Amino acid sequence: MNNYMDTAGNYSGIGTNKLLGKSFIWMFIGMIISGGAAWFTYSSGLWMRVFTSGMFTGLLITELGAVVIFSFLFRRLPAFMVTFLYLLYALINGVTLSCIFVVYELGSIVMLFGVAALAFGALGIIGYNTKKDMTGWGVYLFVFLIAAIVIEALNIFLFKSDFTQLLINAGVLTLFFAITIYDVNKLKNTQNYGYYDVSKAHIYFAMQLYLDFINIFLRLLALFGKQKN
Repeated sequence: MNNYMDTAGNYSGIGTNKLLGKSFIWMFIGMIISGGAAWFTYSSGLWMRVFTSGMFTGLLITELGAVVIFSFLFRRLPAFMVTFLYLLYALINGVTLSCIFVVYELGSIVMLFGVAALAFGALGIIGYNTKKDMTGWGVYLFVFLIAAIVIEALNIFLFKSDFTQLLINAGVLTLFFAITIYDVNKLKNTQNYGYYDVSKAHIYFAMQLYLDFINIFLRLLALFGKQKN
Protein backbone atom coordinates (compact mmCIF):
# COMPACT_ATOMS: atom_id res chain seq x y z
CA MET A 1 0.00 0.00 0.00
CA ASN A 2 1.46 3.35 -1.05
CA ASN A 3 -0.78 5.77 0.84
CA TYR A 4 -0.46 7.02 4.39
CA MET A 5 -2.93 8.14 7.00
CA ASP A 6 -3.79 11.64 8.08
CA THR A 7 -4.68 12.73 11.61
CA ALA A 8 -8.27 11.64 11.13
CA GLY A 9 -7.19 8.12 10.27
CA ASN A 10 -7.92 8.44 6.56
CA TYR A 11 -5.47 7.47 3.85
CA SER A 12 -4.06 10.38 1.92
CA GLY A 13 -3.73 10.44 -1.83
CA ILE A 14 -0.06 11.34 -1.46
CA GLY A 15 1.98 8.21 -2.09
CA THR A 16 4.93 6.84 -0.18
CA ASN A 17 7.37 7.74 -2.96
CA LYS A 18 6.34 11.40 -2.79
CA LEU A 19 6.63 11.36 1.00
CA LEU A 20 10.06 9.75 0.68
CA GLY A 21 11.20 12.41 -1.77
CA LYS A 22 9.96 15.31 0.36
CA SER A 23 11.54 13.80 3.47
CA PHE A 24 14.96 13.51 1.83
CA ILE A 25 14.72 17.00 0.35
CA TRP A 26 14.05 18.47 3.80
CA MET A 27 16.80 16.33 5.28
CA PHE A 28 19.22 17.84 2.74
CA ILE A 29 17.95 21.33 3.58
CA GLY A 30 18.74 20.66 7.23
CA MET A 31 22.19 19.34 6.31
CA ILE A 32 22.96 22.43 4.21
CA ILE A 33 21.92 24.72 7.07
CA SER A 34 24.04 22.75 9.56
CA GLY A 35 27.05 22.63 7.25
CA GLY A 36 26.83 26.34 6.49
CA ALA A 37 26.45 27.25 10.16
CA ALA A 38 29.34 24.99 11.16
CA TRP A 39 31.72 26.42 8.57
CA PHE A 40 30.73 30.02 9.27
CA THR A 41 31.16 29.54 13.02
CA TYR A 42 34.60 28.06 12.48
CA SER A 43 35.92 30.32 9.70
CA SER A 44 34.73 33.50 11.40
CA GLY A 45 36.43 32.57 14.67
CA LEU A 46 33.10 32.63 16.48
CA TRP A 47 33.75 29.07 17.68
CA MET A 48 36.26 30.41 20.24
CA ARG A 49 33.56 32.49 21.88
CA VAL A 50 31.04 29.64 21.70
CA PHE A 51 33.27 27.04 23.32
CA THR A 52 34.98 29.26 25.90
CA SER A 53 31.84 30.74 27.42
CA GLY A 54 28.47 29.71 28.72
CA MET A 55 27.09 30.08 25.20
CA PHE A 56 27.86 26.44 24.39
CA THR A 57 25.83 25.17 27.34
CA GLY A 58 22.97 27.46 26.37
CA LEU A 59 23.03 26.16 22.80
CA LEU A 60 22.99 22.55 23.97
CA ILE A 61 20.01 23.23 26.23
CA THR A 62 18.17 24.99 23.38
CA GLU A 63 19.03 22.16 21.03
CA LEU A 64 17.78 19.54 23.48
CA GLY A 65 14.64 21.56 24.13
CA ALA A 66 13.87 21.77 20.41
CA VAL A 67 14.23 17.99 20.06
CA VAL A 68 12.06 17.29 23.11
CA ILE A 69 9.30 19.64 21.95
CA PHE A 70 9.52 18.25 18.42
CA SER A 71 9.34 14.64 19.63
CA PHE A 72 6.57 14.92 22.21
CA LEU A 73 4.39 17.64 20.71
CA PHE A 74 4.80 16.84 17.01
CA ARG A 75 1.20 15.75 16.53
CA ARG A 76 -0.24 18.78 18.33
CA LEU A 77 1.91 21.51 16.80
CA PRO A 78 0.98 23.21 13.52
CA ALA A 79 3.09 22.44 10.47
CA PHE A 80 4.90 25.81 10.48
CA MET A 81 6.01 25.31 14.11
CA VAL A 82 7.27 21.79 13.42
CA THR A 83 9.23 23.10 10.44
CA PHE A 84 10.63 25.96 12.53
CA LEU A 85 11.80 23.58 15.28
CA TYR A 86 13.50 21.34 12.74
CA LEU A 87 15.32 24.22 11.07
CA LEU A 88 16.23 25.74 14.44
CA TYR A 89 17.72 22.44 15.53
CA ALA A 90 19.69 22.14 12.29
CA LEU A 91 21.06 25.67 12.72
CA ILE A 92 22.09 25.24 16.36
CA ASN A 93 23.50 21.79 15.69
CA GLY A 94 25.62 23.30 12.95
CA VAL A 95 27.08 25.84 15.36
CA THR A 96 27.96 23.16 17.92
CA LEU A 97 29.37 20.90 15.18
CA SER A 98 31.87 23.60 14.21
CA CYS A 99 34.25 21.98 16.70
CA ILE A 100 35.00 19.20 14.21
CA PHE A 101 36.90 21.73 12.07
CA VAL A 102 38.98 22.61 15.11
CA VAL A 103 39.81 19.00 15.99
CA TYR A 104 40.04 17.20 12.64
CA GLU A 105 41.82 17.91 9.36
CA LEU A 106 39.54 19.21 6.62
CA GLY A 107 40.51 16.46 4.18
CA SER A 108 39.59 13.81 6.72
CA ILE A 109 36.22 15.49 7.39
CA VAL A 110 35.38 15.65 3.68
CA MET A 111 36.42 12.05 3.03
CA LEU A 112 34.47 10.61 5.97
CA PHE A 113 31.45 12.74 5.09
CA GLY A 114 31.52 11.06 1.70
CA VAL A 115 31.87 7.63 3.32
CA ALA A 116 28.92 8.43 5.59
CA ALA A 117 26.84 9.53 2.59
CA LEU A 118 27.60 6.29 0.72
CA ALA A 119 26.84 4.16 3.77
CA PHE A 120 23.64 6.09 4.46
CA GLY A 121 22.51 5.67 0.86
CA ALA A 122 23.20 1.93 0.91
CA LEU A 123 21.35 1.50 4.21
CA GLY A 124 18.43 3.50 2.87
CA ILE A 125 18.20 1.24 -0.18
CA ILE A 126 18.20 -1.81 2.10
CA GLY A 127 15.51 -0.34 4.31
CA TYR A 128 13.31 0.61 1.38
CA ASN A 129 13.66 -2.61 -0.59
CA THR A 130 13.37 -5.12 2.22
CA LYS A 131 10.01 -6.83 2.14
CA LYS A 132 9.95 -7.39 5.89
CA ASP A 133 7.97 -4.94 7.99
CA MET A 134 10.38 -3.86 10.75
CA THR A 135 7.73 -2.43 13.06
CA GLY A 136 8.94 -4.60 15.92
CA TRP A 137 12.49 -3.24 15.76
CA GLY A 138 11.56 0.10 17.29
CA VAL A 139 11.42 -0.87 20.96
CA TYR A 140 14.68 -2.82 20.86
CA LEU A 141 16.55 -0.10 19.00
CA PHE A 142 15.31 2.50 21.48
CA VAL A 143 16.42 0.39 24.45
CA PHE A 144 19.87 -0.17 22.92
CA LEU A 145 20.21 3.54 22.18
CA ILE A 146 19.35 4.54 25.76
CA ALA A 147 21.78 1.92 27.07
CA ALA A 148 24.53 3.27 24.80
CA ILE A 149 23.92 6.84 25.99
CA VAL A 150 24.10 5.77 29.64
CA ILE A 151 27.27 3.73 29.11
CA GLU A 152 28.94 6.57 27.21
CA ALA A 153 28.04 9.06 29.93
CA LEU A 154 29.50 6.75 32.59
CA ASN A 155 32.69 6.38 30.57
CA ILE A 156 33.04 10.12 30.02
CA PHE A 157 32.54 11.10 33.67
CA LEU A 158 33.77 8.04 35.58
CA PHE A 159 35.86 5.48 33.72
CA LYS A 160 37.47 7.78 31.14
CA SER A 161 38.75 4.83 29.13
CA ASP A 162 39.86 5.46 25.55
CA PHE A 163 39.46 1.80 24.67
CA THR A 164 35.93 1.70 26.09
CA GLN A 165 35.07 4.84 24.11
CA LEU A 166 36.40 3.13 20.98
CA LEU A 167 34.06 0.20 21.59
CA ILE A 168 31.16 2.56 22.28
CA ASN A 169 31.78 4.45 19.03
CA ALA A 170 31.84 1.20 17.06
CA GLY A 171 28.71 -0.06 18.82
CA VAL A 172 26.76 3.18 18.31
CA LEU A 173 27.83 3.31 14.65
CA THR A 174 26.47 -0.21 14.14
CA LEU A 175 23.32 0.74 16.04
CA PHE A 176 22.67 3.72 13.77
CA PHE A 177 23.20 1.53 10.73
CA ALA A 178 20.26 -0.52 12.01
CA ILE A 179 18.25 2.59 12.95
CA THR A 180 18.68 4.02 9.45
CA ILE A 181 17.35 0.82 7.89
CA TYR A 182 14.47 0.89 10.36
CA ASP A 183 13.59 4.55 9.74
CA VAL A 184 13.53 4.21 5.94
CA ASN A 185 11.46 1.04 6.25
CA LYS A 186 9.21 2.92 8.66
CA LEU A 187 8.76 5.67 6.10
CA LYS A 188 7.89 3.09 3.48
CA ASN A 189 5.30 1.45 5.75
CA THR A 190 3.96 4.61 7.36
CA GLN A 191 0.43 3.26 7.68
CA ASN A 192 1.65 0.71 10.25
CA TYR A 193 3.12 3.30 12.61
CA GLY A 194 0.17 5.50 13.51
CA TYR A 195 -1.34 8.63 12.08
CA TYR A 196 0.70 11.42 10.50
CA ASP A 197 -0.69 14.78 9.43
CA VAL A 198 -0.04 15.04 5.69
CA SER A 199 1.08 18.66 6.06
CA LYS A 200 4.07 17.77 8.27
CA ALA A 201 4.83 14.05 7.95
CA HIS A 202 7.83 14.84 5.73
CA ILE A 203 9.35 17.04 8.44
CA TYR A 204 9.03 14.26 11.00
CA PHE A 205 10.88 11.81 8.76
CA ALA A 206 13.40 14.44 7.66
CA MET A 207 14.37 14.91 11.30
CA GLN A 208 14.79 11.15 11.79
CA LEU A 209 16.93 10.80 8.67
CA TYR A 210 18.97 13.89 9.57
CA LEU A 211 19.76 12.50 13.02
CA ASP A 212 20.67 9.11 11.55
CA PHE A 213 23.13 10.62 9.09
CA ILE A 214 24.71 12.99 11.60
CA ASN A 215 25.30 10.19 14.09
CA ILE A 216 26.81 7.91 11.45
CA PHE A 217 29.11 10.71 10.28
CA LEU A 218 30.23 11.70 13.79
CA ARG A 219 30.97 8.12 14.83
CA LEU A 220 32.98 7.51 11.66
CA LEU A 221 34.87 10.71 12.40
CA ALA A 222 35.52 9.61 15.99
CA LEU A 223 36.78 6.21 14.81
CA PHE A 224 38.75 7.11 11.69
CA GLY A 225 39.14 10.89 11.62
CA LYS A 226 42.67 12.31 11.40
CA GLN A 227 43.15 14.87 14.13
CA LYS A 228 45.18 18.04 13.75
CA ASN A 229 48.60 18.06 15.37
